[in-house]
Amino acid sequence: MSLQSCVVQEKLPYLQSSSYSVKAPVAVSNPRPNYRLQPGDVLSIRVQGADSKLTEPFNITGTQIMNSGDPGTLYLTGYPIGEDGNISLPTVGKLKVQGLDLNQAQALVQKNISNYVLNVNVLLKLLSFKITVLGEVRSPGRYFIYNPQATILEGLGMAGDLTEFGNRENVKLVRQTLNGPEVVLINLTDAKLLQSPYYYLLPNDALYVEPLKARTTRANAGNLALVFAGLSSVVLLLGFILR
Repeated sequence: MSLQSCVVQEKLPYLQSSSYSVKAPVAVSNPRPNYRLQPGDVLSIRVQGADSKLTEPFNITGTQIMNSGDPGTLYLTGYPIGEDGNISLPTVGKLKVQGLDLNQAQALVQKNISNYVLNVNVLLKLLSFKITVLGEVRSPGRYFIYNPQATILEGLGMAGDLTEFGNRENVKLVRQTLNGPEVVLINLTDAKLLQSPYYYLLPNDALYVEPLKARTTRANAGNLALVFAGLSSVVLLLGFILR
């Protein structure tokens, strides 16, 4: 049985819609949600100023480390947000950033550092934007994202896309919230996904792609083939012995 005969073609294309046209684009309104910082997030904070000796204490992430792009190293040398919602800065002390978006957190850090160092510029980034992709994808695993506008399609693309046996109509998105995890089902074949609030990924999201029944059917067929092959070998061996 061929691979193509196991999976119905209509179940494979993403974002199916009869409204799409080659003559004009179809606009979809779906503003990107503004992520609010939570305990457990890790921030990169770079302070730039005319006197590097004054800004150096704040820059625990060195230039060479930043340029290396190693997520593990960046994570360990960033500013973690504690359970109390605060980060701890040298000289400045604790600042509550929980519930702020990145622009607000950057403005807060710059305001407080400016009380000690004049004419500084603060660059604040989120280091801990990672997702996990599991199931019927070509390269399951954990991935770091450096794009604040990451979408579910981008996340699946990082994992090499779904295999032919991935269920595109029933992808589980597990999202961490302050009240615990929540689960929502995503249909990749439905064009309405572009309007869904779950189209955009958030830090610590997990995607699980369920297998189609064709995967189980094919696996069972393979197991049966092995059983019959084994039985055939036993019959031939008995025939040889009893001759």
